[in-house]
Amino acid sequence: MTEQTIALVTGANKGIGYEIAAGLGALGVSVGVGARDRQRGEEATAKLRAEGVDAFFVPLDVTDDESVTEAAALFEERFGRLDALVNNAAIAGGWPDQPSTATPESIRAVVETNVIGVVRVTNALLPLLSRSARPRIVNLSSHVASLTLQTTAGVSLGGVSGTYSPSKTYLNAITVQYAKELENIKVNGACPGYVATDLNGFQGTDTPAEGARIAIRLATLPEDGPTGGLFDHSGPVPW
Repeated sequence: MTEQTIALVTGANKGIGYEIAAGLGALGVSVGVGARDRQRGEEATAKLRAEGVDAFFVPLDVTDDESVTEAAALFEERFGRLDALVNNAAIAGGWPDQPSTATPESIRAVVETNVIGVVRVTNALLPLLSRSARPRIVNLSSHVASLTLQTTAGVSLGGVSGTYSPSKTYLNAITVQYAKELENIKVNGACPGYVATDLNGFQGTDTPAEGARIAIRLATLPEDGPTGGLFDHSGPVPW
């Protein structure tokens, strides 16, 4: 493509999302910094721009229909297309939390952001992605979403999770279905690893920049790249 690549990263004001935006920007991508908190979003955008990134703030609450519609309108007016969508915004809920203590309310809250929010944003931006010569969608998943890893003896993925882990398994399933439907868009899930962010109380062993690498790679896949898969830094992750 001779035109500059245009990307949107949701939940990009901090942590892995911020580093995804920074990494894409370092490749020359113009990056929309999606954030529901205006002050934090604008501060993150200013920091990225100070580092040389062509970044712009996108007010975006993935749980709010009007907010998502306005974000799509911003891209329509400014660019008329979108080349890469990275669905990074997520909440942990009370993780680790046992399913026996989960409530309908706690499950709904996590699924609303981690699954429905991804669908809401993706569907709103599909018309813009369809105008791209090389459209890419990346959904931030997790190793804890893998049913194979969760049921493999000797594999430790932290405590039992009745909401967060299942929400990401649900997201994996949605990712596969999008990939089957959208034959002209590469759609993949990314497992960043055990990254130190506020999602886990900064207990992770990897840095946000390290966690961002796989999403950056999937957002910039070449034409012969995969679709409908789940990947970490080492390669495919089992479902």
